[in-house]
Amino acid sequence: MYLRDLSVINGTSGDESRVRSFIKQQIQGKVDEVWEDRLGNLIALKKGTKANRKILLAAHMDEVGFMVTNIDEDGTLCFAPVGSVETQVVIGKQVKVNDSIPGVIGFKPIHLQEKDQLLRPPKFEELRIYIGAKSKEEALKIVKIGDYVNFVTEYRENGRRASGKAFDDRVGCSVLMDVIDKQKRYENDVYFAFVVQEEVGLRGSAVVVEQVKPDVAIVIEGTIAGDDPGLEKDRWSTHLGEGPAVTFMHSGYVVNQKVFQAILSVAEKYGIPYQFRRRTQGSTDAGRLVRTGPGTASGVISVPTRYIHSPVCMIDLEDYANTVRLIEKILEEGEVFAR
Repeated sequence: MYLRDLSVINGTSGDESRVRSFIKQQIQGKVDEVWEDRLGNLIALKKGTKANRKILLAAHMDEVGFMVTNIDEDGTLCFAPVGSVETQVVIGKQVKVNDSIPGVIGFKPIHLQEKDQLLRPPKFEELRIYIGAKSKEEALKIVKIGDYVNFVTEYRENGRRASGKAFDDRVGCSVLMDVIDKQKRYENDVYFAFVVQEEVGLRGSAVVVEQVKPDVAIVIEGTIAGDDPGLEKDRWSTHLGEGPAVTFMHSGYVVNQKVFQAILSVAEKYGIPYQFRRRTQGSTDAGRLVRTGPGTASGVISVPTRYIHSPVCMIDLEDYANTVRLIEKILEEGEVFAR
């Protein structure tokens, strides 16, 4: 599993080069071809024994983060989110600017807030990043507008649970790398796509599908868990420890029924536990794959991830292992890809 290494690498949308370099280094020599496109996607091919169809497995490299938008006279930084991040989860968190400059996100202490501020989440315009500079002039020596900002989070494992940042979607990237490591040859050509800029509009996957022109695709994601304290069970999307989550519908896409049923069939045949992604909010690269070019029948298999799009995410390691196993068996069986 590569999740520990992948998690700590910074790679906000549009700045995925470090993630891409690590993945390329690890998979080189284990696939028949590997290349980068102009947008920054990394695509690898493992040729099939019969090569009668093209199968695409996709996971995105980018994570949510921030960009510096202005520098105040006191040396603090104004910033804006890159991707969907709520202010409630960022206050007081440690960050790095440009992958090197430590900082902390600050807001008024509770003692100084007005009553209306206590009753609503702050806006990003009200938050600042402190980097130790005493003036704008001093800050400008080390940062500039447009610089990237990322959370600083240590990866940890505690029993069956792992926590860290960027599990959406480094968990998917790690799954693909584990499948590549199996060193197995399948009947169909299998393309592994590590795509960019999913968090800002499913950008990279559109470019990939135009190059590969797959017959069918499966997107591997870290998805919303929802089994959080205080949230009613009927609003849970997935539950940690109950297996990989299979999507039947999400925002912008109703999953191809042939692909959906075939995924379930393989899971049941091999006794792999699975669950349904029961909430339909949010989207994945599958929503882009089906409406680009001629369209690609796509499925989505996800690792349930608690506290998604926050400084610290959490998964169940058995869910992860079963996701790897499910993808491997799908490729072996080929049922998803039957004509």
